[in-house]
Amino acid sequence: MCSTKTIDDLFEGKPENLVLAFDQVLIGVIDWQPSTVGASTNTIVFTKEKAWLIVRPMTKQIDLKFYYPSKIDNPLVKKTTHYGNKFAHHVRISDESEVTNELLDLLRMGYDAY
Repeated sequence: MCSTKTIDDLFEGKPENLVLAFDQVLIGVIDWQPSTVGASTNTIVFTKEKAWLIVRPMTKQIDLKFYYPSKIDNPLVKKTTHYGNKFAHHVRISDESEVTNELLDLLRMGYDAY
């Protein structure tokens, strides 16, 4: 990645509940290998062969964007965008209690697909 930012930089000034929520996501997916994690200008990118998860810390929430070949109908998905042969699914979380098995299962679908 072509950025000098760190993950800590992206969470600077953010509420502690967002830091804890990201930590829970990281704990949930860190053993899925191969995968690398790095900071870009405004996001944290998880990459296998391609980017499979993009985490954007916002003011009051974290946007988790993962890709899947088809649209997933799930109440956790707040927004879906079609990009060529894949769909970007956005999930918003605001604290660690929202990092559930159901959320991790959705993220795993994205990981397994790409």
